[in-house]
Amino acid sequence: MELNLPEKRYYSIGELAKAFKVNTSLIRFWEKEFKILNPHKTDTGIRKFSQEDVTNLKFIYYLVKERGYTLEGAKIHIKERQQKDLTKYEIISKLEHIKSELLKIKKEL
Repeated sequence: MELNLPEKRYYSIGELAKAFKVNTSLIRFWEKEFKILNPHKTDTGIRKFSQEDVTNLKFIYYLVKERGYTLEGAKIHIKERQQKDLTKYEIISKLEHIKSELLKIKKEL
């Protein structure tokens, strides 16, 4: 999944909801359900998501929305194969990004 997010240290929940094309309530729900999502909260309760949180959110989105896992199935999958699959997913994401960049270059030629 290719997200249109600027390079920043932290992202707001609204920016992520827009990038993933979901409601902010879904991201808040996933935050409660999945321990790997742990955004920093300001004193006023505003969530700030780091790059690691964005990567984890991509992985959850991939499992639930693209692969069709139930929430319980996704939790079990993350627990059992978290590091292995996260690395695999990161590689796939990087390759998809490279592919899109190459297609842009091809189109310009």
